[in-house]
Amino acid sequence: MKIAFIVGSFPVISETFIINQIVGLMERGNTVDIYGVENGSVNDTAKVHPDVEKYQLRQFTHNQPSIPENYLWRLLKAIWLIIINFHKSPLVILRSLNFLQYGKLAASLRLLYLTVRLLESPSYDIIHCQFGTFALIAMMLRDIGAIKGKLITSFRGYDISLFVQQNGEDVYNSLFAQGDFFLTNCEFFRQRAIKLGCDPQKIVVHGSGIDCSRFPLKLRYPHADGKIRIATTGRLIEKKGVEYGILAIAQVSKIYPNIEYNIIGDGELKANLQQLIDSLQIADQVKILGWKTQPEIIEILNHTDIFIAPSVTAKDGNQDAPVNTLKEAMLMGLPVIATTHGGIPELVKDGISGFLVPERDAQAIAEKLIYLIEYPEIWTAMGQAGRADVEKNYDIHKLNDELVRIYRQVISNDLSTQQLGLVVSAESIQCS
Repeated sequence: MKIAFIVGSFPVISETFIINQIVGLMERGNTVDIYGVENGSVNDTAKVHPDVEKYQLRQFTHNQPSIPENYLWRLLKAIWLIIINFHKSPLVILRSLNFLQYGKLAASLRLLYLTVRLLESPSYDIIHCQFGTFALIAMMLRDIGAIKGKLITSFRGYDISLFVQQNGEDVYNSLFAQGDFFLTNCEFFRQRAIKLGCDPQKIVVHGSGIDCSRFPLKLRYPHADGKIRIATTGRLIEKKGVEYGILAIAQVSKIYPNIEYNIIGDGELKANLQQLIDSLQIADQVKILGWKTQPEIIEILNHTDIFIAPSVTAKDGNQDAPVNTLKEAMLMGLPVIATTHGGIPELVKDGISGFLVPERDAQAIAEKLIYLIEYPEIWTAMGQAGRADVEKNYDIHKLNDELVRIYRQVISNDLSTQQLGLVVSAESIQCS
């Protein structure tokens, strides 16, 4: 199959789930081209996943061409692009300028810039959009004839929470009508998409997979030095709730000062979180480590005792699915503390593979931390249960096999979820 992935920018180290799917599809003999639709770069691309180099993914990547900020220069460059490309597909180029139909995307000339690089692209069997926001753009590109193929959209989090709250509950009406099929990474978001108007027969849960073999299980026991090592991995944005992890550590450190909290990640709240750490006078115990590669994260988690994922519903409505960083920690045998938030309860079994606490409740996180510190004999059982669940429901090889079969059924127009249920098991739909 020929497959086009529509993403924001590529590669992005915090979006390992996209790389996992691309590599899995290539290993199964498919051709994958990657198209970025966001202008400019993101700040976490300095470090990249090792598979980007191993599979030379950059040679299959077409990020959005540079669009001048100054509209005059943008217009002049657009005129030149039209002149040198018009002969390739006059009608497609003219359609990309139709601001009456395509609104701001066309009026800003961004649709033209996105179109030009597609004029000589092949017809695809599948156009897979990672996030609904990018699917809206891909829908327009397909509508004007710039790209061809069955349109599949994966909803993953902010696109079905924050974006909807900002743009209204009808923002995906046209996509639900024109899109060929839809995937969500948890049942929580599947139900939300259905509530927004998606046909239940055109949407299934397809979890975000992990290469379990890369995360070795380690049975957890207290260290000889008596230090308790705790970690969190994620972007430093509001919905990750990192401040509540910091506040919990501040409470616990009064009872158990020999603790260490490593925050792996970066983002817009880094300065605010560092200020909080300093104001609580726990800078000796809490460190913000910045972005790390997957091997670096594995090394840190290998020496960690407890993992915290304190996700919250952001004030703007942004929410999380079962996050891959939490799955990675569970694979490595770490007992986890997470929140009753979004799709996370579909991943963490309270009291079995970890503990669930209410959102924005630092006291509850602190209480569970103290419990785990005082009863380290349960670390091993929790860690083993967590790994077993992730291996069962989120193994990337099983999920990539399922994805290929879903593609084939979409291509053959067999879109019944009852038929797809033979591919995506009922258990996967409930737990992935």
